[in-house]
Amino acid sequence: MNHLILIRHGQSIWNFEKRFTGWADIDLTDKGKSEAHKAGKLIKKINLRINNYFCSYQKRSINTLKIILDVIGSDKNQIIKAWELNERHYGSLTGLNKDEMKKKLGEDKIHIFRRSWDKPPEPLGKNSPYHPLNIEIYKDIPKEKIPDTESLKDTYERVIPYFKKEIEKKISENIIVSAHGNSIRSLCKYLFDINNEDISKLEIPTGNPLVLKFDENTKLLEAKYLDEER
Repeated sequence: MNHLILIRHGQSIWNFEKRFTGWADIDLTDKGKSEAHKAGKLIKKINLRINNYFCSYQKRSINTLKIILDVIGSDKNQIIKAWELNERHYGSLTGLNKDEMKKKLGEDKIHIFRRSWDKPPEPLGKNSPYHPLNIEIYKDIPKEKIPDTESLKDTYERVIPYFKKEIEKKISENIIVSAHGNSIRSLCKYLFDINNEDISKLEIPTGNPLVLKFDENTKLLEAKYLDEER
C-alpha cells in the first residue's frame, strides 16, 4: 500500500489574529507547534516508513514539518521546499483582519474572495512589505512567476503541475506534504476530482494529518484524518 500524508501547518500567528496571510511569512503560535507535535505522534502511531518530505517556502509550513520529523525520528535534512506549494496569494487583503473586512466589504464579497474558484482579490502593490518581491525567502523565484494576487484556480495551476512532476511519482515510497489551506485544497480538488463549485465548501483544518492510501497504479483507495475528534 502506498501513502500520501497531507497536512496543513499548525495554527499561525495570523490565523490566531484572523488576518489574511497568503505569501506573508508568518510563524506558528504555541498552539500551532502543539498541533504539529500531536500530528507527529499520530503519524508515528500508524508506523509507516516515510521516505519523502515536501513543504512550501513559508516558515509555518517548514516548522510544522520539522516538528513532525523530530517526533517520528526522520532526517530534517531531506526536506524538499517548493514555492509552488505556497499558500494562495491574497493580494490587497494581505495582512488585513478578516472580521473588519467583512464589515467593510460585506460577508458575501469576502466569501467570494476566500472561497470562489476563479475570482482573485485586487492586486497587492509591489511596494508593500508583504509583497513577495520584498520578502527575502522568495529572492530565487523568477520574478515573472511571483504573483500580485491569486484565485484558487491560479493556486491550482501552480500546485498541480508541481505535484504531477515531483511528488506523484514518489507515492510508492510514502510522502508527507506540509502545506497550506489553499494549496491542500488544490491537491484535494485534483485527487478527489472535486468540481469548481463544490471545492468552495471544502475546509482544511490546521495540524490534522490527512492520510491517503493508493494502490500500485496510484488509484486512490481510501482517505481519512488521523485526529478523528477534529
